[in-house]
Amino acid sequence: MDTVIVLLNRDLRVHDHPALAAACAEARQVVPLFVLDPSVPAGRRSGFLAESLADLRRSLRERGGDLVVRRGDPVAETVRLAREIAGGGTGGGSAAGVVEAVHVSADVSALARRRERRLAEECERHRMGFRAFPGVTVVPPGAVTPSGGGDHYRVFTPYWRAWQAHSRREVLPAPARVTLPEGLDPGVPPSGHPHRPHELFRGGETVARRRMRQWLKYCVADYAAGHDDLAGNRTSKFSPYLRFGCLSPLELASLAEDGDDFVRQLCWRDFFYQVTMAFPAINRADYRPRGLTWNDDAEALQAWKEGRTGLPIVDAGMRQLLEEGWMHNRARLLTSWFLVKRLRIDWRAGADHFFDLLLDGDVANNYGNWQWVAGTGNDTRPNRTLNPVRQARRFDPDGEYVRRYVPELRNVPPKRLHEPWRLPSGVRGYPPPLVSPA
Repeated sequence: MDTVIVLLNRDLRVHDHPALAAACAEARQVVPLFVLDPSVPAGRRSGFLAESLADLRRSLRERGGDLVVRRGDPVAETVRLAREIAGGGTGGGSAAGVVEAVHVSADVSALARRRERRLAEECERHRMGFRAFPGVTVVPPGAVTPSGGGDHYRVFTPYWRAWQAHSRREVLPAPARVTLPEGLDPGVPPSGHPHRPHELFRGGETVARRRMRQWLKYCVADYAAGHDDLAGNRTSKFSPYLRFGCLSPLELASLAEDGDDFVRQLCWRDFFYQVTMAFPAINRADYRPRGLTWNDDAEALQAWKEGRTGLPIVDAGMRQLLEEGWMHNRARLLTSWFLVKRLRIDWRAGADHFFDLLLDGDVANNYGNWQWVAGTGNDTRPNRTLNPVRQARRFDPDGEYVRRYVPELRNVPPKRLHEPWRLPSGVRGYPPPLVSPA
């Protein structure tokens, strides 16, 4: 082929990128394209996205290419770019090439699938080929289905068994060279973003791969023993890099094969992707309607968002989210459980708040996990309960996590740190519990 456009969305890397690798193998010229869509603002993720795009541009330039950046509707801008290339670039002159195909990495959200359908239709109308490639998950959604029938697994454990047994494609190297049409204006990447990511999460594939190498070398063997330690730094923190595709989940799973408990978490990610493929309304409607009624309590919801519930372990998690754009997985469980099970507030309100603030916020995992906690999703025990104080004592026994994010409690004795309401006069500046914690 002459020229292929690779439309990037959540696959901001050069290593193990099937859509990019196929284009480089088949075409004389390859145009990696990212479109900033104003209808889908990045919000708190804008700084991480900007750093990831800048890093991707550097990687492509090292290989002789570039990242082309446009603003607008991704489908319209892809077609417009194809015309621009056929017209010889912005500088005019002889034709720079003929775009014969557009490649994308297949995704599962309702928005992504609508975009893919529209793009496929426009490619057909303009006599360009269209191909969607794997790359967002380890095992493509729909690749494994229940033997008894159905288009997806509703329960995790049988999916885990099928997922483990399924064959996988090869991990692909980064292309040695990317050739861009001459005279093509690469455009200006986003800059001056208002949301610079926390120092724990600098964006881009280069940072992600360095972190991956270090973590797999020193930490993966200890994952099972330490991933629930709230105060420790023993989780991988790969989730923002997986969300933006700075890391390949397949490569990560392949390199971490000795860490079954960690690989199981990657399988959970794939599980919710195949659920979302089958149920794209996962961010709006109950996956399993149970006739639940919810409290409409704006003040309680706001107190939860700000980390002012009076329950230290919940407030610590919510403040970590506000400060870092990330939250420990155990804290995510406790904070979401408190909202839906104790405050009885609709899971959608909590899930939307998480989605707005989390660097790793994506539709499948965020809303799938929230529905699991709410009892409307894939949990086989929808009425399960937990005791947040008992959980706090187990996973933050010294109170280090709580003290890190709730400074009002730094001087509270360890025995009462997780139950400050039991102190004779409470704690100045810290609210009493909104509801009974038990």
